[in-house]
Amino acid sequence: MKDTSMIRRNLAILVGIVIAIGALTLIFWPTAKDDDHTEEEAEAETPEGVVTLSEEQISEAAIQLTAVRSGAAVELVFPATVAASPTASARIDARASGVVRSVGKTLGDYVSRGETVARIESADAAALASQLSAARARVGELSAAYERERRLFEANVTARQDLEAAQANLSVARSELQRAQAAVAAAGVSGDGRSLAVTSPLAGRITAAPIVLGAFVNAGEELYSVVDPNGLQIEVALPSAEASRIQPGDEAVLVVGDGREIGARVRSVTPSLDPESRSATAVLSLSRGIPGLQPGAFLQARIRPSGEIDRDRIAVPEDAIQVVEGRDVVFVRTKTGFQAREVQVGTRSAGMVTILSGLQEGWRIAVANAFLLKAELGKEGAEHGH
Repeated sequence: MKDTSMIRRNLAILVGIVIAIGALTLIFWPTAKDDDHTEEEAEAETPEGVVTLSEEQISEAAIQLTAVRSGAAVELVFPATVAASPTASARIDARASGVVRSVGKTLGDYVSRGETVARIESADAAALASQLSAARARVGELSAAYERERRLFEANVTARQDLEAAQANLSVARSELQRAQAAVAAAGVSGDGRSLAVTSPLAGRITAAPIVLGAFVNAGEELYSVVDPNGLQIEVALPSAEASRIQPGDEAVLVVGDGREIGARVRSVTPSLDPESRSATAVLSLSRGIPGLQPGAFLQARIRPSGEIDRDRIAVPEDAIQVVEGRDVVFVRTKTGFQAREVQVGTRSAGMVTILSGLQEGWRIAVANAFLLKAELGKEGAEHGH
């Protein structure tokens, strides 16, 4: 009986050992699923945005490198107003008192220099036409008198003094005729001598047209305003604390309503402050015309004072910035090629972009032909996806 009990106890121990060994085997034996998981983790650990290129390939692609250096140009931001330069705007007034008989242009129309934009019926027109007629008659009369004296002189009937007096009178009359003709032409007197022409002194667009057909106007009353869109300038109000930092020749960038950036340059700065606003005015000239820009419009001006550098910021050439999947990236040189690093960009000016985060001083980055790395990255991504 005792032997049977001992045998049963030994069998139970043996069975327990076998079960324990089987459990340990199941726990530690690698499965196909575990292998797949390990491969996925290894793939996940591979950095994204890597482009593998040798030195020879980089040279053949003409990819230029530059080292990241701290120091970005300082930019001061000011509100600005669009204005017409003195030579690009004109006020067209009535030349004489009278009634507006024709209106040739309206608000927004284009006019050329010297073009008639309206006509005014005026007594002044009749007076000028009368003076011209009188001057012509006088010249005709004295011309006949001179010819008569010339014939008598040649026949030895009259003295030379009489001929010379007739010639002098004719010269004076001709001068008066020329003056009358110039006055009529300048006033644009109509053929019937009843109306005067209102002309534009410059080419541009009508920006104001208070003229009313049939209305009586006084001499000097405004009828139109004309602005040449190619002669616009930008006026920037500079606070007294910043005025001394801005000098003629400083570069600037203008930001228009739709986000476009237009290059400009400081042309002049007033030497004194306005007594009321306590600010100076900087006048900026545009590098090119801005379609649709009107005098009185408000803009944002970013001016870069010459010689001022912000050592705490980084700026890189615009060519270094590439957009990959909606993100701004810069390709940083590595031992095996390049690594695309996402960056946060700031202002753009004069071909440079301020980097707010994502780069460190000393890194070498791709500049010229960096777009080739973007294309290569997209190609590798497509191949990897397949």
